[in-house]
Amino acid sequence: MSGKPKQPLLIGWREWIALPKLDIACIKAKVDTGARTSALHTFEIELYHDHGAPMVRFGVHPFQRRTDVVIVAAAPVVDQRWVTDSGGHREKRYVICTPVALGPFTWDIEITLTNRDNMRFRMLLGRSAMGARFAVAPGKSFLLGGARHFPGKPAD
Repeated sequence: MSGKPKQPLLIGWREWIALPKLDIACIKAKVDTGARTSALHTFEIELYHDHGAPMVRFGVHPFQRRTDVVIVAAAPVVDQRWVTDSGGHREKRYVICTPVALGPFTWDIEITLTNRDNMRFRMLLGRSAMGARFAVAPGKSFLLGGARHFPGKPAD
C-alpha cells in the first residue's frame, strides 16, 4: 500500500521501518515530532559523481549496539543543509530522498545523513516525513508491527 491513510493513523514513539531502496530491511526509528527532518546514522560518507550528478555512498549499522552488521548504500544527493541537533550543535549534512515503509504504507521522505553513534536510535523519523499521515501515541511502541515482521532481525 502506498501513500497515506484517509485519516491520521496512530503510531508509537518508536516503530520498525524499512528503507527498501537503501537495502535496509528493518531499522528501529524514534518517531520525533521535535525534529523537522528525518536523520539516519551513517559513517564513511563519500561524495562522488555519476554522469555529473552528485551521489553519496555511506555505511549504516542498522541495529543498535551492533557494529558487526554493515549495509553499504548509495543515493543521489538532493541538498546539503545546516541542521541543529537536540544538543544545539550545527552541522552541514547531505540530504537524500528515499522511500520509507512503515506498516502497510510506503512513501518518499528526505533524510539527512549524520553520525549517531552516541545516540540510542539509528534513525529519527521527523515531522516533515510524517506529515498528516500519523498521530503519535507517546506512551506506545511498535503499533504498526514489532520485530516479528522482520525475519532475521537480531535481538535488541
